[in-house]
Amino acid sequence: MTVRRQPGLLPRMNLNRLAYFAAVVDTGSFTRAAARLGITKAVVSQQVQQLERETGTTLLVRTTRRVNPTEAGRLFHARCTLLLREAEDAYDELAQAVAEPSGTLRVTAPNDYGVARLVPVVTDYLARHPAMRVELTLGDATVDLVSGALDLAIRVGWLSDSSLQARRIGGFRQLLVASPALAEGIAALQAPEDLARLPFIAHAGLREPLAWHFARGALERRTVRLEAALAIDTTPGVLAAVQAGAGLAVLPDFLVAAPLAAGQLLQALPEWELPSGGIHAVLPAARFRPAKVTSFLALLVEAERRAAAAG
Repeated sequence: MTVRRQPGLLPRMNLNRLAYFAAVVDTGSFTRAAARLGITKAVVSQQVQQLERETGTTLLVRTTRRVNPTEAGRLFHARCTLLLREAEDAYDELAQAVAEPSGTLRVTAPNDYGVARLVPVVTDYLARHPAMRVELTLGDATVDLVSGALDLAIRVGWLSDSSLQARRIGGFRQLLVASPALAEGIAALQAPEDLARLPFIAHAGLREPLAWHFARGALERRTVRLEAALAIDTTPGVLAAVQAGAGLAVLPDFLVAAPLAAGQLLQALPEWELPSGGIHAVLPAARFRPAKVTSFLALLVEAERRAAAAG
């Protein structure tokens, strides 16, 4: 006797197939998905094809360069991402009593903060928890935590309104710095208005890269608008231009503290302060935080505390 599936009912769910499909959409490639999952490309392809047969729906459009989801695939991927995250949280919750975190921690952060502060923390974290793996994505673009299947994002600066959960883990000062090659010009500066005498390097990625608000003491405030001799869209690029002697620039203290201490950079107008910013850990909304996230956050908060005490 042949048993027919009733219309509208799907076969028993296979979470592995959902994970394979989600990885293909996230990476845009069967090859990259297989590398992320640690299995062969053939297995990924076979399992996704089986998923399409089971659902009776074309989920992916395959081209020579990239794999893209269909409209149905995009909707299904959004659901899969949430379902897989809940499944992972459930496993993590059961394992919370285990002292040693395990699995993969996926973190994103701005490139400058990532190199200066986050990489040393990640190195310490892996040394303490050898069963863990970390995927660290560094870049200045804001990444969607849900669609990117990330556990944690570090945001540096000022947070906009968000449905995500944010925790302030530290702060930073903005410093006006230049190469010692401009020492004579820096020594002649008396007030923020004098900055127009020297070339300025603008960070093109900022919302207002040329307008700066200075304060001295509790009452004195000055706002200046500068002209850029050079504009660069990444913080490390701005730092490199400053070190090469191209001009003055405003940079975060965590990036310039070491070269300032070594005399490789000079601070201009040190008696005038620029607005300080925050360093936040941003997490997807969830009732439960797996041990791999909480243990990493604890290390990061401690590293920020030590840096603040040293600075």
